[in-house]
Amino acid sequence: MTAPTATTARELSAAGLDPAEVQALVERALAEDLGDGVDVTSVATVPFDAEGVADFVARADGVVAGLPVVRAVLEIVTDDSVLIESKVADGARVRRGDVLLSATALVRALLTGERTALNVLCHLSGIATVTRRWVDEVDGTGARILDTRKTNPGLRSLEKYAVRCGGGTNKRMGLYDAALVKDNHVVAAGGVAEAFAAVRSLFPDVEVQVECDTVAQVHEALAAGATFLLLDNMSVDELAEAVRVTAGRAELEATGGLTLDRARAVASTGVDYLSVGALTHSAPVLDIGVDLRTIGNS
Repeated sequence: MTAPTATTARELSAAGLDPAEVQALVERALAEDLGDGVDVTSVATVPFDAEGVADFVARADGVVAGLPVVRAVLEIVTDDSVLIESKVADGARVRRGDVLLSATALVRALLTGERTALNVLCHLSGIATVTRRWVDEVDGTGARILDTRKTNPGLRSLEKYAVRCGGGTNKRMGLYDAALVKDNHVVAAGGVAEAFAAVRSLFPDVEVQVECDTVAQVHEALAAGATFLLLDNMSVDELAEAVRVTAGRAELEATGGLTLDRARAVASTGVDYLSVGALTHSAPVLDIGVDLRTIGNS
């Protein structure tokens, strides 16, 4: 197996993905299928020199995400001996029956990489599709949809990329690039003001967000100097009151217990963001399949 081509590496980088990370992920996924052996079914049933075209086809309406990763899978599994034609770009809305990508290569290689490619593409497209539903639901309110750190281990960068493809916005990537003072931090530090001051003192250049469960805590956080508040599990009325109390002095993010059917009501309170863990931890896959055409029978 070889690395993705320079063109695909540039495409991954342009999408905010690390080509080396994607390559390592793909190689681990293929190793899960192949172990120390080969694709015994394809080797037994497909002539070694047979060529074909694999069409990646949407079986349901949705939003696509992950096509650069599919390119990487196909290039790695075919040792770069594949011709790929993308029909759509990531972020595109597609309908059932649309061809997303066509790949021409040796059939054995295409079939060997099919499941790995689909696992990634279906999962990421599912995230993008769900995200787009949330984004559409709050359209016109001024609120933005955020993801969370509730991602599958090892897939965070890909899943957050899928959120972007669906029109959502990434929050912090991890514990290192932004601070979120939660209830347990407040307990450990001895209070909201103490926790906020401790983070600000030790990490002066890091954005600090403070979690608030009540409007009273909003007052406390604002008094401590916080300019980004996480409003956790508040009712619509409480959110509206928090917006009034804040009066533009801090950005406000609503989270906890959010559902699509009440998203617009929450967004209409005037909060800046709705953060939704379900975008990544509960999104169903988008049904996508591969239809094989052998050369000469297309």
